[in-house]
Amino acid sequence: MLEKDNDKGEKDMLPMLKSFTVFNLDQIENIDKPSVTVSEARTVQGEFITLDHVEAAITQTGATINHLGVRAFYSPSIDAITLPTKDRFASSDDYYATALHELTHFSGHSSRLDRDLKNSFGSKDYAFEELVAELGAAFCCADLGVFGEVQHEDYIAGWLKKLNDDKRFVFKAASLASKAHAFLLNK
Repeated sequence: MLEKDNDKGEKDMLPMLKSFTVFNLDQIENIDKPSVTVSEARTVQGEFITLDHVEAAITQTGATINHLGVRAFYSPSIDAITLPTKDRFASSDDYYATALHELTHFSGHSSRLDRDLKNSFGSKDYAFEELVAELGAAFCCADLGVFGEVQHEDYIAGWLKKLNDDKRFVFKAASLASKAHAFLLNK
């Protein structure tokens, strides 16, 4: 943040973008590479692998989640999430990514982070909220160690097209998604 005096003599905080050079650890010689593991217990139930730490994170949000039907959605009017049953997903990672996407919508309710959730399908506002939800899900997945064949990049790119590839939306959406991530995981 950059501080600047405004016309009233008060200090304004201006956000600034910084660029960083990032290297993959595999590209660097003579450095100790940290081992990355998910230490939580994994319980196999049929073909669905229950990730206990992700289940705990979902439960602690207090969200009402109903498992029925074939569609996943969050309904702000009844403040509840509907997900298909776990056996309808190709993998547990797909289930958890979908649940975290819907939980990001849940975080936007007026009693929580108060984002505008009353948008008609296909509108720019709807596309923006979908961008926030998918970025929030991606942040939560990365934090919780949910891996797999989830398609965050393609989904995000699709909604960006709807927003006419305006890159400013990415920064605003990422900021809101970061707040949702922090809210959902108590950070």
